Amino acid sequence: MRVHVVGLGLVGSSVALGLRGRGASVSGEDLDPDRATRALELGVVERLGGVEDADLAVVATPASAVVATARRLLGSAGPGQRLVVTDVAGVKGPIASGLVHPRFVPGHPMAGSEQEGPDGADPDLFVGAAWVLTPTAGTDEEAFSVVREAVATLGADVVVLEAERHDELVAVVSHVPHLTSATLMSLAAESPVDREALLHLAAGGFRDMTRVAAGSSAIWPDICRDNAGAIVPVLDRLIGRLGEVRRIVAERDRAALVALLESAGAARRNLPARGARPPETSELRLVVPDRPGVLAEVTSIAGGLGVNIYDIEIAHSTEGPRGVLVLVVTESSAASLASALRQGGFKVAVSAGAPARSAP
Repeated sequence: MRVHVVGLGLVGSSVALGLRGRGASVSGEDLDPDRATRALELGVVERLGGVEDADLAVVATPASAVVATARRLLGSAGPGQRLVVTDVAGVKGPIASGLVHPRFVPGHPMAGSEQEGPDGADPDLFVGAAWVLTPTAGTDEEAFSVVREAVATLGADVVVLEAERHDELVAVVSHVPHLTSATLMSLAAESPVDREALLHLAAGGFRDMTRVAAGSSAIWPDICRDNAGAIVPVLDRLIGRLGEVRRIVAERDRAALVALLESAGAARRNLPARGARPPETSELRLVVPDRPGVLAEVTSIAGGLGVNIYDIEIAHSTEGPRGVLVLVVTESSAASLASALRQGGFKVAVSAGAPARSAP
């Protein structure tokens, strides 16, 4: 595969280095010429420029630049070039609605680190991580398959969601945690007590809570602007919960405090391992017309039920303009999703108890 990466920060460089290490030919570009040169020096990319012969372009810019960059790349494709474009931005709603194109597949890897730029690139950054794809009403199934293959090559697990549902979920598990981490770090740094002594005493818990605050700030203004509708309600809930914690501490309510800590501890211990899939899954096989919009229609139905699609495969038919869509979901959600899909006009077969599939 020939891949072109636009934006050679941590994530873009990690994508480039990971795909190069797995046999792809990778070119790249960055608005910062020094960063682009550094990526070339480190072997993150083989050459600068080169989108004219690429099979896949990955846009790793801040969210505000994704739509314009993707549109430029798609418009630059030469005659006969079936360039597919994806992105890695942490907000999907505005991007998915801002560019509906058969060969554009919005995406978001749920991975990162406090490192920055080509020097912080890690070819295994995405191994075992969830990588969300949010196909639009115009997404071509062949383009989706190209992106899915690249994501699987990097060792990530594909999760297919509606763009809006993605944004609601990441507000809880990514955006608000980052803002909370930054706020806690600022609180400590601006403490009126002995700042040097306080930070010297910072132990593992504080360092775990504030680790992500050390990451690059470049992407967060766009994320908070574009996903404010989902972030603000979660912040309100967090503030409300902290108000309740304040009451518990102020009133020395031991029983309430123990209940809170034990409940939170149990929930934390039950978090699945990184990239782990549910042990009990089912496969749903749908006969679908071979046309843009089918993936978006299916994910919209799943999103309306709150069902996550843990893997997806497209098998095109040689007997006409149709194919088979294979979905992997939890066994407990298979029946309700199958029923809703049938109501939507799809023919569905369910294979209960199917083993969780590993990315190829």
